Amino acid sequence: MHHMSRGRRLLVLAICCTSLLIVSLDNTVLNVALPAIRRDLDASVSGMQWTIDAYTLVLASLLMLAGSTGDRIGRRRVFAWGLVLFTAGSLLCSLAPSLEWLIVFRMIQAVGGSMLNPVAMSIITNTFTDPRERARAIGVWGAVVGISMAAGPLIGGLLVDTVGWRSIFWINLPVGLLALVLTLRYIPESRSEQPRRPDPVGQLLIVALLGSVTYAIIEAPTLGWSSPAIIGCSLAAVAALTALLVYEPRREEPLIDPRFFRSAPFSGATVIAVCAFAALSGFLFLNTLYLQEVRELDALDAGLWMLPMATFAFLCAPVSGRLVGTKGPRLPLLIAGVTMAASGLLFAAFSAEGDTTLMFAGYVLFGIGFGLVNAPITNTAVSGMPRSQAGVAAAVASTSRQTGGALGVAVIGAVLAGGTAGGADFVTAARPAWWIITALGLVTLVVGAATTGPWARATAARTARELDPGPPAPDPVGAPPRV
Repeated sequence: MHHMSRGRRLLVLAICCTSLLIVSLDNTVLNVALPAIRRDLDASVSGMQWTIDAYTLVLASLLMLAGSTGDRIGRRRVFAWGLVLFTAGSLLCSLAPSLEWLIVFRMIQAVGGSMLNPVAMSIITNTFTDPRERARAIGVWGAVVGISMAAGPLIGGLLVDTVGWRSIFWINLPVGLLALVLTLRYIPESRSEQPRRPDPVGQLLIVALLGSVTYAIIEAPTLGWSSPAIIGCSLAAVAALTALLVYEPRREEPLIDPRFFRSAPFSGATVIAVCAFAALSGFLFLNTLYLQEVRELDALDAGLWMLPMATFAFLCAPVSGRLVGTKGPRLPLLIAGVTMAASGLLFAAFSAEGDTTLMFAGYVLFGIGFGLVNAPITNTAVSGMPRSQAGVAAAVASTSRQTGGALGVAVIGAVLAGGTAGGADFVTAARPAWWIITALGLVTLVVGAATTGPWARATAARTARELDPGPPAPDPVGAPPRV
């Protein structure tokens, strides 16, 4: 696998990026379609939250399992099955007769989606063995998220306005089938030399933890925080977390090795991934509803409004990859924290919704921040990890992103629902949500500064020696090691 021509390596990167494109496009396209789905299927705010979060939760819960299964039975095989399931799930979503069925079919889509991204990352880290080349490849990977942000609202708006919301799921069908054919034809099969054993108990505990926390946050504004269901979910979440902390350290090959978190860069990357993606999903959720339900724009115009944010995210992602490859992750993380916090502040303190210039500035700032934050998350999570653990570390980073996405929609939606239920207008009800987004940007800034210095790098080197005393830790540039 390491003796491929440059052209073949780039083709493998392109195929892997296609999978990321349809998975991330799916959520951004769906955001623009939410008001149309709400009208057609008679959904509440919590119903709309579930169409996004049912998908994100399943994805977050299964990423680790999919990554280790790919290492064990073959990455290409798992990747191909992921494409089949994702494409089939998309077809079912387009035919959903009710909101409940749409949520169920989104979960099928997510099972397929969980098999794509961590496995694709393993394929990329196996294909690009030179650290600088790999950092650039991950920069391209990050730019694809930017493309999906740019294209998603526009494609979604156009399709919703012309054909109807069901058509947003059709675009996955030709792309998924093409990626499947190219995968079977051009991606070589690879496995880990030391695949990890399955951990079904750890897997179930993670599903229980994420599911119960998200359910409690989304349904609390409707059911009340003191209702038996919400109290039951809260207790289930505490029990699942406690069981994880007790059970996982005792396993020889745990799903998530608790020792990973002794590495400050790894812990920092996990926290930053949760915060950045919670901010993004909350930002998209608020703006989609505001533009279409308060300003009464149609879906395409709402998509065009989001274009400045998406364009800057797209332009900044490869720059971030290059910065990480040459100077390390600190600078892009610090700029990302400042710009995301500044964007939230414009809406929270200066009512940017009421001023076109401020609103535009808020979108641009958020796009810059989000574009810069993605590459350092992956690089920082896996830098310093022993080669045998890089795939697991990358999967934890991906899981943190999806968990952040699910929690962002849950928390921001719950705050909004609570405010509007109390009789406040949309802008007033959304203000506390904007303060939350500002705080998430500040956490990104502070944690980024704290976990990228010499002390943090020393903890990463020490953790690598503990996990695998054999081969030396990889270069300190911040590029992920070979799996």
